[in-house]
Amino acid sequence: MRIAMHVPGLRRWGLLAGVSALVVAPAALAAETPPVVDQLQDVIVTAQKRAENVQDVPIAVSSFSAAALEGKGIDDVQRIGGLAPNVTLDAGSPFSGSTSVLSASIRGIGQDDFAFNLDPGVGVYVDGVYLARTVGANSDLMDVDHIEVLKGPQGTLFGRNTIGGAISIVTRQPSEQYHATAAITGGSFNRIDVGASADIPLTDTLFSTITVSSKKRDGYQQVVPYPGAAGTVTDAAAFSRSGNGTSDTQGGQNSQTVRAKLYWKGSGPVTDTLVADYTQEDQSATANSLLGTVTGGGLSALYNACVTLPVATLNAISGVGGNPNFTNLCTVPRAVVGTALTTGPRLTFGNQFLTGDIDKTYGNGLSFSRLQSYGIANTLDWELGEDLDLKSITAYRRLLWRTGLDADGSPLTIAELSFSMDQHQTSQEFQLTGKALDGRLHFVNGLYFFNEGGNLHDYVTFDEGLLQLDGPNKLDTTSVAAYTHLNYQLTDRIGLTLGGRYTWEHKTFEGFQSDLNGLNYKISGCYPVSEACRAALGFPVAGEPLRYYPAGVNTKDFYIFTPRLGAEYHLTDDVMAYTSWSKGFKSGSWTTRLSNPLGTAPGFGPEKAETVELGVKSELLDRRLRLNVAGFHTDYTGIQLNFQEGVSPTLHNAGDAEIWGGEVEAQALLGGGFTLDGTLGYLHARYTSVDPRVVGVTLDSRLPKTPDLKFSVSPAYTVGLANGASLRVTVDYTHTNPMYNDTANTALLERQSTNVVNASVTYTTADERWQATVGGSNITNDRYLTTGNENDAAGVIFGTYSPPAQWFATLKYKY
Repeated sequence: MRIAMHVPGLRRWGLLAGVSALVVAPAALAAETPPVVDQLQDVIVTAQKRAENVQDVPIAVSSFSAAALEGKGIDDVQRIGGLAPNVTLDAGSPFSGSTSVLSASIRGIGQDDFAFNLDPGVGVYVDGVYLARTVGANSDLMDVDHIEVLKGPQGTLFGRNTIGGAISIVTRQPSEQYHATAAITGGSFNRIDVGASADIPLTDTLFSTITVSSKKRDGYQQVVPYPGAAGTVTDAAAFSRSGNGTSDTQGGQNSQTVRAKLYWKGSGPVTDTLVADYTQEDQSATANSLLGTVTGGGLSALYNACVTLPVATLNAISGVGGNPNFTNLCTVPRAVVGTALTTGPRLTFGNQFLTGDIDKTYGNGLSFSRLQSYGIANTLDWELGEDLDLKSITAYRRLLWRTGLDADGSPLTIAELSFSMDQHQTSQEFQLTGKALDGRLHFVNGLYFFNEGGNLHDYVTFDEGLLQLDGPNKLDTTSVAAYTHLNYQLTDRIGLTLGGRYTWEHKTFEGFQSDLNGLNYKISGCYPVSEACRAALGFPVAGEPLRYYPAGVNTKDFYIFTPRLGAEYHLTDDVMAYTSWSKGFKSGSWTTRLSNPLGTAPGFGPEKAETVELGVKSELLDRRLRLNVAGFHTDYTGIQLNFQEGVSPTLHNAGDAEIWGGEVEAQALLGGGFTLDGTLGYLHARYTSVDPRVVGVTLDSRLPKTPDLKFSVSPAYTVGLANGASLRVTVDYTHTNPMYNDTANTALLERQSTNVVNASVTYTTADERWQATVGGSNITNDRYLTTGNENDAAGVIFGTYSPPAQWFATLKYKY
């Protein structure tokens, strides 16, 4: 029972007008505020691989504490995007069908695809372990200590694929005392979330934590029957796919996670932390709305002709590749609708499947997302001396994922997409940190090894089987790096930063994509398929007439140096100005999605970013106001973007761009239990050159997922009650200017200006054992497209809308 709450006038609260004059938003969200607080609390981060006050770190960092996340009802990574300036985080990508996919962009740099051959532009780390895939990166924020969002290239300390920035999730260490919490949440659309965590000391030196979480919620988009569609629905078993599964609703959730930690703290200089986690997901696909159809040409026009015209008429038509005989072309779409080739009419595809309601769809085909993700990591920390520490982080992870999406919004199989991924990764990092030169020099030296392997298998059926793409792909990546990061205190006020990372990266790929229906052969008239036809049509592998890719393993090697230079000047004990220059790098790869044969595997080159940043971090008014300001300029070259070529979204280097902008983050204690947080981000992102070989992008185009203005305002009020309990009220308002969801800036896929309001009220008992929270997300019911795709060749334009207004109530007990 998901309730769409619409409160008239709420979107224009007078409160927002009053507070928007403050230049706004938290460099950090502190823990829950007690009734009386005289000064802002320190926020400790590990952005430079050591624990520091965020105000002393010469990097733009947004930090979110566990208490702040919990109080705002934020339970996955994607939702923190609304409270961080110049950060766009979306759950899902254009055709992934899964909310576990995190599409992240920071300061205009990111990646909006899940494919194995593509690397993210924003690195996600959990306890120092890199998550190589965007699949599963939108993780459950259970038992988190805090989250850090680092902006700008982080290539020196975090390495590959942090060209836009990094998101570092730090989980809570086991307590040395017994401690337990349990929580249950109910809400809209039959939401039931339960979670529990227990700290259990096993000996005087060995401590443990086990945390479990389950989240279930019905989908918000209803699958409704199309009038008169009985007897015309495709036989779902007719085509290959990654699995089977449909749903009466789309956009639901059903996931369970468990994490266990062991922390050993001996009497000597060595500590060790072992953590294991497991997540499973078995839920419906993301909500998908048909936004438009293209039936004037391409496969959809051919399909409509196949299912409406008599065979005699089809045979009399010429013009498709000079082939006067349409019977071979039309065999599959005519057969799967269950009628003989000599009779019709049949259900055609067109705008009749536009429901006019974003929460209703006629698409009753595949709808599932099934994920298993698990890993184990060990962090060994050895204090070699008073000012020298050696850390080893060893990790292994495995990801198994199956997903299916009905993209056409109809009972037909016009665009049915499904995928399977089997990925594994191993990493080893050594960090040597310490101080020298009477404490004036802080250093981090490191060695890093990473290997990732596995396969991605695409199953895509277009227009009732006219084109049936089957694409197994094998990929492997090895990366080895050495880095150093030095902070030298030249005087008590002036500090210098020097760092660099050298990386060697080796990639291999072999593609096997083919068309199971042999459409190229049928269109050309060279049918049935033969070896002579294979050679004539340019299919590259003898004996495999349907295979688009050439045989053999493709390789790429990259040698990368990502430096960082910086300086900071402490004007006072509470005000620091800094500047930095840094580079970031994301390696190239190969396009795995083809719909025509090629003699060589098509690839694309690396992406690079060079950023200059100026900033000021300050604590003013006797530490009652924290105000951090940053400005930056980025030269962004070799931009890797998706382009629709025929039916296939393929990667190309679109060109180069210049991105400049700024952000303000502030937190204020207003007195009387009132606090105010806010953010302000501005981006000016424009292409400076465009590769003439790519179609759909000009110098006037906008980079995807890059709004020029975004700001948030988050007032909160905490009051002590007569019985010793406390009541805390929080409101979060985020405004985002329009942006485009795709490379081609498709009008139907534009994300309009958004105004999202979340609110909650939390009651905490005097002994702090019981806590009750009631709240709502998107309470003004502002709906907008989060992702989408235009596939003219297949005949569909589709997208995913944000969830509607929802309420929730949480009861939590601490022991």
